Amino acid sequence: MLRRVPRGVRIPVPACAVLVAALWVVAGVRLGDHFPMWWWPVPLVLAWGGVLLGGADLAARRLPDALTLAAYPLVAGLLGIAALGAGTVDLLGRAALGALLWAGGYAAVRWVSPRALGGGDVKLAGSLGALTAATSWPGLLLAVLAAGVLTVTVAVPARLFGCAEVPHGPAMLAAAWLVVLHTPV
Repeated sequence: MLRRVPRGVRIPVPACAVLVAALWVVAGVRLGDHFPMWWWPVPLVLAWGGVLLGGADLAARRLPDALTLAAYPLVAGLLGIAALGAGTVDLLGRAALGALLWAGGYAAVRWVSPRALGGGDVKLAGSLGALTAATSWPGLLLAVLAAGVLTVTVAVPARLFGCAEVPHGPAMLAAAWLVVLHTPV
């Protein structure tokens, strides 16, 4: 799929399949019987999309618009289904504001320091902000902070070994996925 998008990216399909399967197993074990069925698609779809996006960012140091922009209607649909299942639209309001907060914060950082974040990171932040804020406000804050900590944790030793750039997308995706493994409150 990634090879077909404009300026396609080549990532190993078997590795992606194994990683998605592993994440789905973890989600299945974590979610188990005590999680509502209406929330299950969120971590499963995020795992699949996150592997594609993270792989693209690691392989090509970019997050393709074909995936980051397509995530918005997909996330809206997932959260719409979740809101119907939950019987409340509260999580939709949080999601909309969370998308604006994470993407807006990253857009401000990019405007002040363009080398600090890529445009793909800003576009990805909106959909991840919606997903994490839909779980809770602390979930959004935790995801944003954890993404930064994960990136710095990898960047410091990477720079010591001569790698000047470390993509931020995989850390954002990992942090968001861990947050959505919890039922919205």
